Amino acid sequence: LLFSFAQAAACADAGAALISPFVGRIMDWYKKEEGREFESWEDPGVLSVKRIYKYYKSLQVPTVVMAASFRNVGEITELAGCDNITIAPALLDQLEQCHDPLPCKLGAKQWQDIDVEGELPTSLLKFDQASFTEMHNSDRMAKEKLVEGINGFVKDQFTLEGILQS
Repeated sequence: LLFSFAQAAACADAGAALISPFVGRIMDWYKKEEGREFESWEDPGVLSVKRIYKYYKSLQVPTVVMAASFRNVGEITELAGCDNITIAPALLDQLEQCHDPLPCKLGAKQWQDIDVEGELPTSLLKFDQASFTEMHNSDRMAKEKLVEGINGFVKDQFTLEGILQS
């Protein structure tokens, strides 16, 4: 459950092998919050992954960025070239039916040209619990989506335990 730049930066600091930002879940929150649709190029989930990707590549962080939780083909095409992408079968079918070119937008050569909002840190961020909590909690979407996701996992765990006991 990765929703914030703070989480991604902490994962880099900890030496995580792989992170998986949830593109569609981020967009879902903004869509509900702002009451509007987003074009793929302005999708908040896409922009989040691009920011994380550029941060990692600019600092030579070896952590693999695996974008996930897509809602549409446009999100996938905007992140073409990301280290890894996990795609639902229905969206993969849509991609196979599309005959438009699929240029690499992220990758070894493209990351330097990625436009991101605001300045990126020029060195690896280091965290203690207080500094991480402050940075993560300053992102309302990330804070709410993380709590929602954890609560969902807990509910699913209780459901599974009930099934196993019967």
